Amino acid sequence: MPFRKQLFDNNREWAARMKKTDPEFFTKLAAQQAPKFLWIGCSDSRVPANEIVGLMPGELFVHRNVANVVIHTDLNCLSVLQYAIDVLRVEHIMVCGHYGCGGVASAMDNKELGLIDNWLRAIKDVYHHNHQVIEEIDDKQQRLNLLCELNVAQQVANVAHTTIVQNAWHHGRALSLHGFIYDIHDGLLRDLGFSITGPDQIADIYRVQA
Repeated sequence: MPFRKQLFDNNREWAARMKKTDPEFFTKLAAQQAPKFLWIGCSDSRVPANEIVGLMPGELFVHRNVANVVIHTDLNCLSVLQYAIDVLRVEHIMVCGHYGCGGVASAMDNKELGLIDNWLRAIKDVYHHNHQVIEEIDDKQQRLNLLCELNVAQQVANVAHTTIVQNAWHHGRALSLHGFIYDIHDGLLRDLGFSITGPDQIADIYRVQA
């Protein structure tokens, strides 16, 4: 199939470029994985994690799903989180959403899409809890963008509420959580201005006793 040939041709060209830049690149890459960052982002094909932040393979551990959601029953996400913290010893966890997110937009509607409706329920909850401030905005695109930001904020909180993160803090680990958002229209990453660095920054009901 032509598409397969194109993909493998692209791969060979990329590998050749990397070796030309650094002949030992793949030897060093195969020897270890020691990223300082965990990226929890959206599966959207327009949001390539490593390229956005200019990091090379091996420098960013990545988990992606529809609308960058962190759900406490999602063993996939929790396993990534636990491995990143306990094994890779990452220092920063970044939840990154993006403006115009299709998953967030779908959560704002009442249309039935199928299995994914159950996944988007988490975002509908964010909308419900913030509906007054969202519905004060007349422009539909601005409402969507605000919900994209609010969703990131909630998912950062959800990361902080996990026993995985809190146990790391209790053991004296310097672990910071951050909320970012990406704008596909200009390629710029924006800091939403909030970080969590310890259990004292989360509500008492979510805190795990040391």
